[in-house]
Amino acid sequence: MKLALLSDLHANERALLACLEHAKTQGADQWAILGDLVGYGPEPEAVVAHCQRLAADGATVLRGNHEALAITPPAKPERQGEFTARWTHERLTLSQRQWLAQLPLTTQLGSVLLVHASVNDPEQWRYVEDEGSAARSLQAATQAHPHVRFVMGGHVHHQSLYYRGQGGALMRFSPVPGVPIPVPAHRHWIATVGSVGQPRDGDTRAAYALLDLGKHQLTFWRVRYDHAAAAHAVRTAGLDEALARRLESGR
Repeated sequence: MKLALLSDLHANERALLACLEHAKTQGADQWAILGDLVGYGPEPEAVVAHCQRLAADGATVLRGNHEALAITPPAKPERQGEFTARWTHERLTLSQRQWLAQLPLTTQLGSVLLVHASVNDPEQWRYVEDEGSAARSLQAATQAHPHVRFVMGGHVHHQSLYYRGQGGALMRFSPVPGVPIPVPAHRHWIATVGSVGQPRDGDTRAAYALLDLGKHQLTFWRVRYDHAAAAHAVRTAGLDEALARRLESGR
């Protein structure tokens, strides 16, 4: 099985289609969307429709914090994502909002546990951004699901891999795009797969990962797409200028 892992699409249809096409060329035969289909971006209805079609064909789709915001926008928004939530809510159809509301927070596929943020209290949307937070998420995963060896998530908009060394402590590994990483199942692994629709590491390319469970390899990918057109679409939609500049800079 080659499992394509896509997260934080953020209503960026161009980036999503580029990653889906790239993953097909790499032999992906199973798909997982790890939450935040919407938020920030200009094409929420189109992106949700793509994900609904993937789900109908057997893909796993999770709910992220921006789905929660879009379903019930805050009355008094305070953060950037909250300000776009009302706009997103109004563009999604009722059936799309209902579909998003019933998506799970976590799903297990054999030895792989999928989550948007952290496995410990996933509804709290904690960031897995260092060894300590990765260890807490992994501990929660293995306590609840003893056969899990891999935890795959998103939320932080960066690509990282952590593994448990011989001493028991988690160690962080910075992946190189396109270079397969051996991930033997005798270890525990936890990864953040990056953001398809809004990278924040200074690289404008869309990000996703491919887990090959036959070869026990994990490959992190960066995919070029027309990010300038995506930024233009943000401006045309009347969304915050900072959201367009973020796509142009990757930060």
